[in-house]
Amino acid sequence: MQLKIMPKKKRLPAGRVALILFLCQMISALEVPLDLVQPPTITQQSPKDYIIDPRENIVIQCEAKGKPPPSFSWTRNGTHFDIDKDPLVTMKPGSGTLTINIMSEGKAETYEGVYQCTARNERGAAISNNIVVRPSRSPLWTKEKLEPITLRNGQSLVLPCRPPLGLPPPIIFWMDNSFQRLPQSERVSQGLNGDLYFSNVLPEDTREDYICYARFNHTQTIQQKQPISVKVISVDELNDTIAANLSDTEFYSAKPNRERPPTFLTPEGNTSNKEELRGNVLSLECIAEGLPTPVIYWIKEDGTLPTNRTFYRNFKKTLQIIQVSEADSGNYQCIAKNALGAIHHTISVTVKAAPYWILAPQNLVLSPGEDGSLICRANGNPKPRISWLLNGVPIEIAPDDPSRKIDGDTIIFSNVQERSSAVYQCNASNEYGYLLANAFVNVLAEPPRILTSANTLYQVIANRPALLDCAFFGSPLPTIEWFKGAKGSALRDDIYVLHENGTLEIPVAQKDSTGTYTCVARNKLGMAKNEVHLEIKDPTRIIKQPEYAVVQRGSTVSFECKVKHDHTLTLTITWLKDNGELPSDGRFTVDKDHLEVADVRDSDGGAYTCVANTTLDMVSASAVLSVVDVPNPPFDLELTDQLDKSVQLSWTPGDDNNSPITKFIIEYEDAMHEAGLWHHQTEVSGTQTTAQLKLSPYVNYSFRVMAVNSLGRSLPSEPSEQYLTKAAEPDTNPTAVEGLGSEPDNLVITWKPLNGFESNGPGLQYKVSWRQKDGDDEWASVVVANVSKYIVSGTPTFVPYLIKVQALNDVGFAPEPAVVMGHSGEDLPMVAPGNVRVNVVNSTLAEVHWDPVPLKSIRGHLQGYRIYYWKAQEGSLKRNRRHIEKKILTFQGSKTHGMLPGLEPFSHYALNVRVVNGKGEGPASPDRVFNTPEGVPSAPSSLKIVNPTLDSLTLEWDPPSRPNGILTEYTLKYQPINSTHELGPLVDLKIPANKTRWTLKNLNFSTRYKFYFYAQTAAGSGSQITEEAVTTVDEGKLAMASRQVDIATQGWFIGLMCAVALLILILLIVCFIRRNKGGKYPVKEKEDAHADPEIQPMKEDDGTFGEYSDAEDHKPLKKGSRTPSDRTVKKEDSDDSLVDYGEGVNGQFNEDGSFIGQYSGKKEKEPAEGNESSEAPSPVNAMNSFV
Repeated sequence: MQLKIMPKKKRLPAGRVALILFLCQMISALEVPLDLVQPPTITQQSPKDYIIDPRENIVIQCEAKGKPPPSFSWTRNGTHFDIDKDPLVTMKPGSGTLTINIMSEGKAETYEGVYQCTARNERGAAISNNIVVRPSRSPLWTKEKLEPITLRNGQSLVLPCRPPLGLPPPIIFWMDNSFQRLPQSERVSQGLNGDLYFSNVLPEDTREDYICYARFNHTQTIQQKQPISVKVISVDELNDTIAANLSDTEFYSAKPNRERPPTFLTPEGNTSNKEELRGNVLSLECIAEGLPTPVIYWIKEDGTLPTNRTFYRNFKKTLQIIQVSEADSGNYQCIAKNALGAIHHTISVTVKAAPYWILAPQNLVLSPGEDGSLICRANGNPKPRISWLLNGVPIEIAPDDPSRKIDGDTIIFSNVQERSSAVYQCNASNEYGYLLANAFVNVLAEPPRILTSANTLYQVIANRPALLDCAFFGSPLPTIEWFKGAKGSALRDDIYVLHENGTLEIPVAQKDSTGTYTCVARNKLGMAKNEVHLEIKDPTRIIKQPEYAVVQRGSTVSFECKVKHDHTLTLTITWLKDNGELPSDGRFTVDKDHLEVADVRDSDGGAYTCVANTTLDMVSASAVLSVVDVPNPPFDLELTDQLDKSVQLSWTPGDDNNSPITKFIIEYEDAMHEAGLWHHQTEVSGTQTTAQLKLSPYVNYSFRVMAVNSLGRSLPSEPSEQYLTKAAEPDTNPTAVEGLGSEPDNLVITWKPLNGFESNGPGLQYKVSWRQKDGDDEWASVVVANVSKYIVSGTPTFVPYLIKVQALNDVGFAPEPAVVMGHSGEDLPMVAPGNVRVNVVNSTLAEVHWDPVPLKSIRGHLQGYRIYYWKAQEGSLKRNRRHIEKKILTFQGSKTHGMLPGLEPFSHYALNVRVVNGKGEGPASPDRVFNTPEGVPSAPSSLKIVNPTLDSLTLEWDPPSRPNGILTEYTLKYQPINSTHELGPLVDLKIPANKTRWTLKNLNFSTRYKFYFYAQTAAGSGSQITEEAVTTVDEGKLAMASRQVDIATQGWFIGLMCAVALLILILLIVCFIRRNKGGKYPVKEKEDAHADPEIQPMKEDDGTFGEYSDAEDHKPLKKGSRTPSDRTVKKEDSDDSLVDYGEGVNGQFNEDGSFIGQYSGKKEKEPAEGNESSEAPSPVNAMNSFV
């Protein structure tokens, strides 16, 4: 019986690669249980090439398993190593590992050699590899005297290292005395052999401490070579040296260093060979010298370099190919090129191979009478030789076994018996190495046993593969069957996959896959079974993933990750940053399904991943955080191409902080004239790093640059170096030149001076020139210091002048300035306007005309004409002028007429006109008087109604405050107002103008009247004033009311009133029901339309009625619609219109004097403004209201 797992010849989808790897691990784990008899198996051993640290004890490992437990022995250099005779060597019980105690005494070199371990029991013997034990070595450099190296600038140089041979070989690097690594570049680099190569030397290569260091990692030691001194001299220095020391030789001078094409420093010649072993790293090197420094390129002849395995090191001077194979053999060419030429070198690469397994022999477990085979196949270059050993002895000299037959790399077994059990060794070797494998043949007769634990619970995510283990052993090899449920049939391959190691695979597990599965193992010696259980869980899903975020530095960002998972599983949510842990920073807060980052920094940018884990599955989602901000300031400002009026500024941009730079702003400072003040110079595109700047003379420039992106501008860069431009004559002249006199006999010339930036040089002054415009005089000039004003004295009054101001400095004059015109000082006008005429347009408007004043007499710039006017009484015009309030109107320019608005009608006015210039006013014209005609009067100042009686009202009033003429009469119009607010006939009455009181007679009693009153002049009627009043109530009715009040004090009357009230309540209920049924109730409609004012109580103090209100909106009457106790009405309160009256019906008297009222349907009454009595109406009045 052979326990051997053969792969199924069934094509699997790519998604099951991980599953196959898992199954392979399970297959390799199918071993003979340790409670059964079996030959030894080596489980642990030291490496073949075992380099030890001579400062520590030597430990050579050899561990094995078997039944019965194996015993161990060792050979050293091919002979038996008797560990009992060496007190420094010990071996633990049950283990073959050797410990050699050299720390107490002895030397590591004493135990150097080839060791091999043998593990043996009654079923066979297994052997280890040949373990070559060597102590590591870190020897010192041999002492040598190193002469200083002197060479000319541009020459090539190789500094040899030649480190001592160590075990293992050391790592080489170059440093200086301060243990700082020497900088390397395309020009200077270290070769694979450790030498330091200079393609060409420069003066900065001069130093006395070129030191080669060798680091021996195994012993953690570093050795150093003696320092090498290198001096690079220029041609001039070399000529001085030749002249001083070699003047008698044939060398008279050194030639200037010339550029040269490349040549190779290593390897030498045009071709070389390289051999490498399969699986190692192939390193090819080409280092060239030349001036300028050559650049190295690599190609493979008749092929291409492998894409994913090719790397360039040492500034492309080294080509590396990892995991090299035979296919990488061929010719490789390196090309060195500079401006003067190119050179190439061909390296022929041959890839050899130490033996490697194609099929290593596997352990065989057979039952008596079975057949089997051991196969040992290996490959290599050259082809390895296969040899077999039996229990550590060459099989050729081992005892014969009739069941065994050797056929090259295969041993065939037939009809094996228990005595056929043994350990076989296969050795595959060539000149580059060997392979040794142990494989036992174990002949056993064992019934099936299942090694998987019983009732194992498997939990699997839905729609994923489920793997149910059934690890088994038996000899002969048992057959495996799977069943589902208590009475299920055997599971077949159409839905399930049955692996040869006993594992049942459900390719896509569903919810209905849940249940109990039984594994049954059978062979001819018996049967075994085992139950396992399967649960299917819902997959974990991220239902809301974190989203890409762009935030500004210093702000707060939040990522959300909502997860849905199987509720029977424990969920853990972990946040990662760039696939690592979150920074241990208090700014990062994880709360349930949120991650919040506060005060975001540049370092916070990256990918944030939400990882949702359960015990069965894991899902993740990522989002990128981009931290943006204004750019970092530019740096490394440099000024080049420095000319008189231009310079080139270059800079290095700072980090754009994830937002592209759109432009650069350049500013300058003039340290000479305006230190500390920065001005805008120019702007350039965000892709530029240089700018050509225009400059002005005699400025000590410093520049700074700011970068701008979508978030704003950066901080300014550090200022550039200062650059002082040469002085030159001024380019411009002063601006804003003016000539104005401050006095009648001077000319003040002013200008805006140049600033220091515009001066273009030292000694800034101004040449001021002037002459009369209309004269033949020559230009008068004066040179003044750097001021802004010059006064010319003794000029005639208000004469035009031509003026110019020219800038100059120590270098010269500015261009010829422009000529401007000014005037000398002004004086007050000498003449008043003449022929002043007034045309009265109407009672409030007049038009004034005058003749213009001659320009010469104005003596200045004409500003306009000014009219003074005032009210005056006839005959007192001159006497009271100083106490009269005057009004002023100014008319700009040369106008000769103007309008005077806002005059008062029927008034006496006076006016005069004056001319105005920049100095002031001229003399006034003679006063001109005029009168305004009459106008309509204003409303009477007041109107009040006094002494109301049953049929009369008396009106008193005050005349209009502005009669605007002679009053001719008053007009009084009045009309009654009935209970429905309808106006009666209008009565028109004329009253003489000398009256202030009038009595109206024959009016209706208890009636409201509205009055309209206004005054008249010859110009027409003025504004009116209105008022309302009510005649008084009949005294007979009041007497009746008094008697009724007396009756009301009787008990019988009170009872009667209660009965009537109850009857009225019943009547109202019946009417309300009829009305709701759609019937009309005209009495009720009338009651709703007219409220009875008599329900309001009479005031106790004056006997008048309280206010009445509008039944529609219940608003109190306006203040102007009431008659106060004094019967006075202000004008502004008399603007009532008909819409202001309420709907209350005034009580009317019958012929016999009795009062007839109507019931008011109002449910509530608006309160009066403090004038109504709070007493309830008397019962008598209540009775009267229902009559």
